[in-house]
Amino acid sequence: TVTMALLFRRLPARQRYPLPPARITAEMADRAELEEHVDEPPEHLAATGVGHFGYGALGGTVYRLALEPVALPPLVKGVVFGSVVWALSYLGWLPAFEILPPATRQPTERTLLMIAAHWVYGAGLGLAADALTGEE
Repeated sequence: TVTMALLFRRLPARQRYPLPPARITAEMADRAELEEHVDEPPEHLAATGVGHFGYGALGGTVYRLALEPVALPPLVKGVVFGSVVWALSYLGWLPAFEILPPATRQPTERTLLMIAAHWVYGAGLGLAADALTGEE
């Protein structure tokens, strides 16, 4: 999330519209007919944060179950995992459910921003999982 916020500032001005987590939150609130509860900036920011961190935590659980036993360096496993999460999300379920257009229809700079953010997420996840579960 911090990576996304920092890289967002480097986007061309015409591409500085809300990033996917905020757009996903708005779309899901609209579909659930809850948009009036997240239409103000503080509430929308809080809902976006909860949703994004929750999705990341779910990803951490999947990582632990599926990839932790794989014999690769934690950093490599994490970046691979982050790449898979990005691909399954931005080329998979988000377009399939018409929540966002596929990444192939997004500006290149925004797509690269999201890939980089998922690599940072994956790297941090891989290193943290290793530190928390590694043998002493």
